[in-house]
Formats: sequence, structure tokens, C-alpha cells
Amino acid sequence: MSVAVKRIKSVLFYSGAVALCAPPLFVFAWMIMTGLKTGSQNIAYPPEFFFTPTLENFRAVFQQHDFFHFLMNSVIIATLATGLSLVLGLPAAYSIAKYKQGRIGLIILLARMTPFVSYLLPWYIIFRSMGLIDTYTALTVTHLIITLPMVTWLMISFFESVPAELEDAAMIDGCTRLRTFLTIVLPLVRNGIATSAIMAFIFSWNQFLFSLILSGPRTKTVPVAVYNFISYGKIDWAGIGAAATLIVLPVSVFAFFVRKSIVQGLTMGAMKD
Repeated sequence: MSVAVKRIKSVLFYSGAVALCAPPLFVFAWMIMTGLKTGSQNIAYPPEFFFTPTLENFRAVFQQHDFFHFLMNSVIIATLATGLSLVLGLPAAYSIAKYKQGRIGLIILLARMTPFVSYLLPWYIIFRSMGLIDTYTALTVTHLIITLPMVTWLMISFFESVPAELEDAAMIDGCTRLRTFLTIVLPLVRNGIATSAIMAFIFSWNQFLFSLILSGPRTKTVPVAVYNFISYGKIDWAGIGAAATLIVLPVSVFAFFVRKSIVQGLTMGAMKD
């Protein structure tokens, strides 16, 4: 391959990378700038890209809207949903992979592909009759619709890659099926477990629709709390920008530090012997 051809391919590669990354990065930067501007600067035309940043909007978010309480609600619900998804999803994925239960896997996939809005009315009627509206129980259970199928389907390929000879050897040595699963199989798929947990936590953290309908003043999560900045006659763009930055920041920092685990886990899950 000639040097000219290599340069053309390199230019096309980086041009494509810039074209793909520029729009989301611009929106992300615009969100942060909105939180750092004053109200008048946010509605100025043409937009101001050079300004003196202020942290007043972030201070107002915490002092006027009890944002720390909403952050803790999101942490609690996302943690519970992720933990329950692992407890239920790991044995389910192992069973589907081990015993080739493709039909059950298909049902789980259909449950994941069904639009979330179709679950809203049944969930609302059930939880209202049980007095569970505005509780962590209702929100955690509804978030399982998102996280449990994700964990199950991500882990199936990992369990399929575990050699059956290892499990047979462990059972010949006296291990029960449960002990083989806990002490032999799970350590071998720890990268997949880490990836599944990270993805489930992020998706639960960003969930908006279920939290909007089923939460209340006690359990409101951060995506829903942004509505506090929208009233009948006014939209507080600066407050929305500051709140959105605070919502995205923990997940972005978390994803940045575990990005290698995510890529490694997804790559390993895609390969089979």
C-alpha cells in the first residue's frame, strides 16, 4: 500500500471520527455553558461563547430545590435495581446458556423491546392499589424492566464461553451445581458481571418515564427533578443547565474511569470459542 493511500485512509478515518463525535460533544459543552451563564446571557442573541462563568446556578440548584435529596434517591434506586438484576439475571443467563433455553431468552428479549409506555398504566394501577406509589419498591421494580433483560442478555454469551469441562471436573470432585456456579463459573465471567452492572446502573440512573409517573416528593429522582425548573410562564434555562450538568457528571466520570472494563467486557462477550 502506497504512502498516499495510507494518508487518504488516515484523513478519511479522522474526518469520520470528528463528524461522529462533534455533535454530541457540542451539545455536552452547550449544556455546561448554559449552567455557567446567567439567565440574560442564556437568552442573548447571537449566543455568547465568551463570558464570565458563574457558579450561582449550581448553588441555587442545591439550596432552592433540595437537589442532594434527589441525587440520593437516584443512587438508592439505581443501586437496588442493579443489585436485584444481578441476583436474578445471572442465574437466568446461566440457565439459558447452559440448557439452551432459547424460547425463554426470546421472551426476555421481547420484554426488553416492548415500549416502556405500555407498562405504565398496568404498573400504576397495581402499585396504587397496593399503596406503593412514591416508594423505592415501586421504582426499583419498574427499573428491573430495563436492567434485568440487559444483564441477562449480556451475560448469556459470557456463560456460553465457559468450557463445560471445567464444570464437569468440579462436579466430579464433589461440587454441587450451585457451588460450581458460585465458585467456578462466576469468577470466570467477572468482566462480564462488571460490564453488566455498569450498564444497568447507567440506564437506571437515566430512566425518566417510570420515575415521572410513579415517584413523588419523597422518591423523586434527578431526571424528574429538572421539571422543577419549568413553570407555566417561565423556563429557567440556567437552572436546567446546572441541574443537567450535575445529573450527567457522576455518570460521565464513572464511565470514564471504567471505560476499559466496559470495552473489555463487551469485546469478550462478543467472542466465542
